[in-house]
Amino acid sequence: MTSTNEQATLWIRIIGVAAILFGTLTIKEGGAVLFWSEPARSAAGEYVPFVLWFNFLAGFAYVVAGAGFWAGGRWAAALALAIAGATAAVFIAFGVHIAAGGEYESRTIVAMSLRTGVWIVFSWLAHRFLIRPRKEINR
Repeated sequence: MTSTNEQATLWIRIIGVAAILFGTLTIKEGGAVLFWSEPARSAAGEYVPFVLWFNFLAGFAYVVAGAGFWAGGRWAAALALAIAGATAAVFIAFGVHIAAGGEYESRTIVAMSLRTGVWIVFSWLAHRFLIRPRKEINR
């Protein structure tokens, strides 16, 4: 049986690897559309530039947060919360864009829902396994 501390470390390492992979994929795919692949740009369809740019740049933050999780840095919990909040804000702005009659791809709704949900979960796990245990120790 593993200790609570070992379980916490395992969860944090898992989300660290997941965040790094998610970030790397986000950078690769967003970069292809933005910079170097006409086929990727065509396949992206009616993408919304501000959403694409945000996601591309956020990919770098995902990698940094993932490295922070892996290292057990408490600051990674704050970064995960900031990513979740910023992603939710861009998702809301995207909703306003749609409501105003702007062109969009419906798969962007799915992708932004996934991104927002993933970072909310990562933030919760980071709080649970990085922040809260240390608060309990200091009591």
